[in-house]
Formats: sequence, C-alpha cells, structure tokens
Amino acid sequence: MENIEKLKSFLKTTKIYKNMGLKKGQTNNAAGRPPGTPNKTTAEMRSWVSDLLGKNLKKLESDFNNLESKERFLIAEKLLQYVVPKQQAISAQIDLNKLSDEQLEMIINELTNNLSDGETD
Repeated sequence: MENIEKLKSFLKTTKIYKNMGLKKGQTNNAAGRPPGTPNKTTAEMRSWVSDLLGKNLKKLESDFNNLESKERFLIAEKLLQYVVPKQQAISAQIDLNKLSDEQLEMIINELTNNLSDGETD
C-alpha cells in the first residue's frame, strides 16, 4: 500500500500527469497545425480532384453537352452553388419618427419618381 501512495505522489509531480486532460484548445505541441489548415489527407484529396478535373475538361464538357437538356440543367444548377454566392434575405427597419421633414420628402419623391418611371430597383 505504501508503494502505491509513493507512486501516486511521484506521478502527480511528473509532466505527464500534469498535462493529462487538457482543456479544449490547449495543446502540448506549440508547433502543431495552425487552426483552419486542412489536414494532409484533405489537401491531397483536393489536389487529386483538381488534377483529375483539369486533365479531363474537354471530355467533361463533351459529356455535359451530350446530356439531355433536363440533366444538363440539373448539373448546372448544382454547380452554380460553387460559383454564385447564395442570396440572403435582408430587411431594413427605419424609424420614420427620427427622420426630418426634408429626409421624408426626399424619400417620398424618390419612391414616386421610381414608380412613375417604371423602375423596380
């Protein structure tokens, strides 16, 4: 029993025991991979896919053009998400009580001019 207590006491003073159970975000390897850096496998896979597509662009384009229009549309729609950013709904809340009479008049004139010109922007 005495030896077990001595061992426990010794372990509590060692570096290994002190570093067990690190908190989230802590590391014993200060030279480790920085946050946001993809791991080696992910980087290799992205490179492989990029090379595969780059070497077969003409074949892919030919295959794409040989598809029926519905299939071409579905593929184009899926690819657009990687090119065109998704639109997010926005809303504006204006406290009209805080605007001056001149500001209100300017807004009213702008809106009525746009309506009479047929603009929708």
